[in-house]
Formats: sequence, C-alpha cells, structure tokens
Amino acid sequence: MYDKDLFLEKVKENNIYLGIELGSTRIKAIAIDNRAKIISNGIYEWKSKFENGYWTYDFDLLTKGLQSSFKNLKENIFKEYGYKISNFKAIGISAMMHGLLAFDKNMNLLTPFRTWRNTNTDKASLFLSELYEYNIPHRWSFAHFYEAILNKENFVKDVDYICTLSSYIHYLLTGKKVVGIGDASGIFPVDDSLNYNKDFLKKTNDLDEIKNLGIKLQDILPKVMVAGECAGKLTEKGAKLLDIDGDLKASINFCPPEGDAGTGMIATNTIRENTGNISIGTSIFSMIVLDHQLEKYYKEIDLVTTPDGKPVAMVHCNNGTADFDGWLNIFKEFALDLKIDFSEKGGIYSYLFNKALEAVDDECGFTIFNYLSGEPINKVLDGLPMIIRDKSNTPSLSKFILANLYSIMASIRIGQDILTEKENIQIKQMYAHGGVFKTKKVMQKIVASALNTNVSIYKSASEGGCWGMACLAMYMDKKDDYKSLDDFLEKFLFANQSKYTELADDKIIKSFDKFLNDYKKYLPIQRFADDNRI
Repeated sequence: MYDKDLFLEKVKENNIYLGIELGSTRIKAIAIDNRAKIISNGIYEWKSKFENGYWTYDFDLLTKGLQSSFKNLKENIFKEYGYKISNFKAIGISAMMHGLLAFDKNMNLLTPFRTWRNTNTDKASLFLSELYEYNIPHRWSFAHFYEAILNKENFVKDVDYICTLSSYIHYLLTGKKVVGIGDASGIFPVDDSLNYNKDFLKKTNDLDEIKNLGIKLQDILPKVMVAGECAGKLTEKGAKLLDIDGDLKASINFCPPEGDAGTGMIATNTIRENTGNISIGTSIFSMIVLDHQLEKYYKEIDLVTTPDGKPVAMVHCNNGTADFDGWLNIFKEFALDLKIDFSEKGGIYSYLFNKALEAVDDECGFTIFNYLSGEPINKVLDGLPMIIRDKSNTPSLSKFILANLYSIMASIRIGQDILTEKENIQIKQMYAHGGVFKTKKVMQKIVASALNTNVSIYKSASEGGCWGMACLAMYMDKKDDYKSLDDFLEKFLFANQSKYTELADDKIIKSFDKFLNDYKKYLPIQRFADDNRI
C-alpha cells in the first residue's frame, strides 16, 4: 500500500496523475504520483455482445462504466488514505483501438458502436488496400465506414464525425475532437508528417462514393496529436460527467487520447527503434518499432505508430484468450462443485497453466482454433471455435491445456514469420504484458519458444495500458525535462524498474512447431466451416 503521509504530500503538491482505459473486458482508472508509483485504482467490468451481426457494447455502459471506475477509484483512495480526491495534475484517456463510432452534426450516435472484433468489412479492406497499395485491415475505422458506404447503409448520409472510443470519451470530457497519433493510425493511414496521409486522402476524396456524400474525409476525422502536446482541459460538463459526486475540479489538462496498443508500448518500454512487445488479452498483437519502412505491404501486417509517431509493424490477431477463458471457467465450476481446494497450488489457474508444461515432451493430440470472431490473418472472416483431436493420441488434461495455450500463439507466429523471413527483421527481445502472464513463467516461456526469442516482463506490465496512459499524462507535464519520449522512458520511468526474462526452450520449440504444422494443415477445415455455416 502507498504511504498515507506521502499521498497527502502529493495531494498538497498537486502531483497526482489519472489514467483511464476502456479495455475489452474492463474499464480501469489508475492514479499515480510524480514518480509513476501507483496510488490506487478503480475497476468496472463489462463485455461486448454479438447483436444484429456486429460485435458491440451497450452504449449507455460507456458512460456508466467511466463513472463507475472513477467512483471506485475515489472510494478506494478514501478507504486507504481518508481523503476525498478532487484534483489531478493531468489526465489521459485510452481505449481499445479501431472500430467505428459515427455521429451526426449534433454528435448523436448514428449506428451502434462497431468494435475491432468485427471483420465483415472485406470489400472495403480489399479495395482500399489495393487503392493505396497499403494494408487497410478489416477492423480499421475507415474500413468500417467505407464498407457501410458500399452497402448503402442509411446512416452514412448524415455522418459528420467518425472516431475511435478513446477520442470519443476525450471529447465528452474536454469538448475537443482530437486523437493521439497511435490511435489515429488505426483510423486512417498516417505518415512521417505526423498526420493523415495526404496522398491517400486525395485518392479517397476522388472516389465517387465519397463525392456523392458531399464530404472531404479529413473534415470528419479527429485532429491528430502526438505525445507531449496538451489536448484540452476538463470542462465543467466533463467534470460532472466523470464524477457523479460533483467533487472533481474542472480545467485539468489532458494529453492526447491513445489506443491500447500505444499505451502497451509505454507500459513495456518499447517505443525505441528495433524494440518490440506482445500484448495478450481478448485479442493478441505484437508490435515491432521499425528503423525503416517495409519493402512492400502485406495484408497480414498493419502499419501503425508509437505515441510519438515512429512507424510500427503490428501483427494483430482478433482471438487471444477469450475462448480459453471459457474453458477455464468450466474447470473452475467443476472444481467448485467438488469443493476441491487449489490454494496450495497457487489457485486453479496456476495449477492448470503449470499442468500444461507436463505435456511438452508428448504430442498434444489436439489442434484448437480459438476463433470466437474472424481471423483475417488466416483468411477466416467470421470464425468458429473448433477442436480437432488425433484419435491415435491418448487425450489428457495437460495436453488439452497446452494446446489451448499454443492456439493463442499460432496466428501471431504466422504473421511474425512474414517479418522475419520476408523483411529480415530480427527480433532479439520482446517485452510482454497481459493477465495471462500472472502465472509466472508458463506463458512467458511458451511465447519465447513460439517466437524463438527472449521474452521479458517488467513489474509495471501487470498494470498494462492504464498505467501507461497515466504516464503519458505525466510526460505532457514533464516533457521539457527530457529530449524525447524515449528519453523520458529510459531515464525516468524504467530507470530502476526490475524485469524477469525467459529464454526459448528447445523442447517447447519442437512441440509448438509440431502443433503449428497441424494448425496450418487443418486451416482449410476452419475456412470451409466459415464459408459454409448454416
């Protein structure tokens, strides 16, 4: 627990920063001091739903979740320190990237929020990628919007503004229609001008479908900003929206809102050239900061940026741990029904994760596709969870758990191979974050072996992007003291941070490669099921 007297000192100095992140399964608010030490946090659980052909969230939960996470933070601070917090030095908002929020001129939502999990934008993605000769993934905001135009959806004629979730929440609190460059790069391509690509904008605006709407694309997108800039102040209306108790003061500075990929790069200290990180949650993605542009474009590789605008090669897969979480809940339910106590084994999750390593010396016998949603990187647009079992292999719990963990890594490895084999990008070290790493060593060792590289985890990684967003708010305040964002991370945030590293294991490499070969062999079955589902 943070020291109470030190907390009161930070309050008096106004040296507390707030980060809020709207993730796929929870909304989290975190307060840190001016040394990036965590004071307290607040959490609100939520989840997406599949409705009318789209992955979405109840729109009223955006406000409720925002307010509830902040209220939970306030309550925790009062419980721990006996103080009702009402002010912060700076605030930052982060959220899951991509997807589509479309509004009319009065900022009324025109169609339910379409999240990054939606892959029903194939026509737009293919056409725009060929038009620009630049990969436009299915989940990007403009791909969603252009697909709606091609489908002649009624709402498109009234669109005055499209944005991501982080930029919308930022607008609610500040009144500013802006977005951080990392999140912007998942709306529409950006370039080294630190803005939307002008050549691509011109090609877009010359399309008949855009002309017929009477718009210029750049006029309906949020303004691009970079880390360190001030992106507005908390309005009186925004303060009342965030803090339903009415204690929060207005006029607090905001940094540019960012996507969860950008805040993950901050939390893992990977914004320098030739550094990389991997994030595993509902989705899974790896990020490699480039020191040069790729030789060609690949449909499997996104080109996005760091929060300060450096080019990044991103391998994004829609399906991370969500399907496996369902299986874990079944095992947990079974254990609870039998009143089995796993406390001596570190809890049931720790038991199951460690159980997986017992099967490394054997063949898994299972090939698992964890596709709760589509996986465009493997040419699967909708997806269907699927388990294939080798009938000649004796099944076991350890083999089943290991196959599930391998399944999480299979698609990301397929994309990563493009960078290593076709672009000769050598990945010597990766930094990881995500809840799946809470069981020490197991998933870290599997990731290292699947990617054949060293994988390190910083102590701060467990707090993830929310902590990273609070640190970006702090960087805006301290920018003049450092040469760059890299400098701020190296000399300040991570100067004394501990980390632990796992190396690739030869036995797991061999075991995973066998799983991956079977995975690739059976992909046509997954594609057939995807194309022919009843």
